[in-house]
Amino acid sequence: MSLPKPELQLLIAAPRGFCAGVDRAIKIVELAIERFGPPVYVRHEIVHNRFVVDRLRGLGAVFVQELDEVPDGRPVVFSAHGVPKVVPAAAQARGLDYLDATCPLVSKVHRQAERLIEAGRHILFIGHDGHPEVIGTFGQVPPGTMTLIESIEDVALLEPADPGNLSFLTQTTLSVDDTAQIVEALQVRFPAILAPRSEDICYATSNRQAAVKTIASHCERMLVIGAPNSSNSLRLAEVAERSGAPARLIQRAADIDWDWLGTPRIVGLTAGASAPEILVREVVEALAERFEVTEEIGEHEPERMTFKLPRELVA
Repeated sequence: MSLPKPELQLLIAAPRGFCAGVDRAIKIVELAIERFGPPVYVRHEIVHNRFVVDRLRGLGAVFVQELDEVPDGRPVVFSAHGVPKVVPAAAQARGLDYLDATCPLVSKVHRQAERLIEAGRHILFIGHDGHPEVIGTFGQVPPGTMTLIESIEDVALLEPADPGNLSFLTQTTLSVDDTAQIVEALQVRFPAILAPRSEDICYATSNRQAAVKTIASHCERMLVIGAPNSSNSLRLAEVAERSGAPARLIQRAADIDWDWLGTPRIVGLTAGASAPEILVREVVEALAERFEVTEEIGEHEPERMTFKLPRELVA
């Protein structure tokens, strides 16, 4: 006779998972494969999620690191994180058909950067060194016109040539709380610094972090579904930890560390903006094999943001 499973209350954050920019980027690859036939080349991972990338690869997408890996005559898609200006320029020079899947909220930051440089401002860009979005944004403006800020400590070390002519922008997938602290430090040190007209951190990043804060204080453990190179997913795990819930980032149910999880009574679950809902259900099913699970979805306002697809794919 088998022993009864321990009871587990599973608090599932809402909103979670795919955002409008990720949804659009994936749809662009799918439609490009339908329109042009396979293979369709994609420069870098379209979004930071192995499951999504593997599924698209199965449909006929070929993921490459650089444009010179794309053969002549085949279409190429640029990832949701954005690319430096030299990339589409190189595609045009080779006569390649290309589709830009850059999230429109990232493109908005690109346009802001261009306008600030045209106005003669030096930009302090808050972000993570080496992240594709940061590389893409720096690639919109001439070298030397933008400085990367990763921490409050970086603010203290700044020695700008013209302290009265500064502006700041931010990566769209940062920690809301950390970024607010860095912005405050910048404004204290440089009172004349020009802020963006609206928040650069995207609605999906902010909403998912707020949803985690809502449930984390009630949880003994928190599972965050997302890739280790996904900035917004890493931030969700950090937010959970700061809210009192020990958190682990997992890519799939197979990554759950059952020894670490133990036999808690309440566990929180969320997913980064690049993680599909099918992976959430996979984790729920894995938990249900070991626990008597009761699911509770966090209260939230539905996200209704949508972004238009490129005209060449819907004509």
